[in-house]
Amino acid sequence: MAKDDHGNIVITLPQTNCQEQVHNMPRIGDHAPEFTANSTQGEIHFPSAFRGKWKILFSHPADFTPVCTSEFITFGNMMKEFEALNCQLVGLSIDGLYSHIAWLRTIKERIEYNGMKDVEVLFPLVDDVSMKVANKYGMVQPGESATQAVRAVFFIDLANVIRAIIYYPLALGRNFDEIKRVLVGLQTIDHFGVALPADWHPGDDVIVPTAGSCGAAKERMTDNSGKIHCYDWFFCTRPLPYEDIEEALVR
Repeated sequence: MAKDDHGNIVITLPQTNCQEQVHNMPRIGDHAPEFTANSTQGEIHFPSAFRGKWKILFSHPADFTPVCTSEFITFGNMMKEFEALNCQLVGLSIDGLYSHIAWLRTIKERIEYNGMKDVEVLFPLVDDVSMKVANKYGMVQPGESATQAVRAVFFIDLANVIRAIIYYPLALGRNFDEIKRVLVGLQTIDHFGVALPADWHPGDDVIVPTAGSCGAAKERMTDNSGKIHCYDWFFCTRPLPYEDIEEALVR
């Protein structure tokens, strides 16, 4: 991917007038770009309409397609789990509002998938026929498709800052256990002031902040209290029970 003079990642989209249109792709640590759009839950002002909540903004290529249908059934079925984590789901594709409505009605009335049926999708699905939002968020990637959004997932915190981004290609459905794990992980990092090791799941040991002095490093390596376990002075973990996480995060 190309970068501008300030080091920002950009994507270039071809235009019919032979000019190039350049869109900055938001990055981790950036404030989530604002937009106002129609959705299946009425007009929304993102992200300000969801102040005080975490947000997951995700895109899909097209309505009435099989991979997207399997994903929306799964997201709709898990919606209460995300709500319990104070997280608002917002979906987006470059299809129109009436297509969205017809598709979600079809999902509710006709589709059963993986044991899930009668799933009503109640979170907003944004109408982005103009592709303005998709381009603003770097969801249209011409190497994959110039006319459809890829499967992007943006995790946005209480301060409307982007904390994590995941991109999937058109043909690969998302792992929803991983999406929830990332959300819980980010909230755990913030609430408990820890870091998380490889393959962490709620209930596993967490990484404590690295010792900031020689004395602290020595103290950790000779600690026999059993409260922390040190692999070396810079790599120490402690237990964080699932129940503590649930009590802190789940409403």
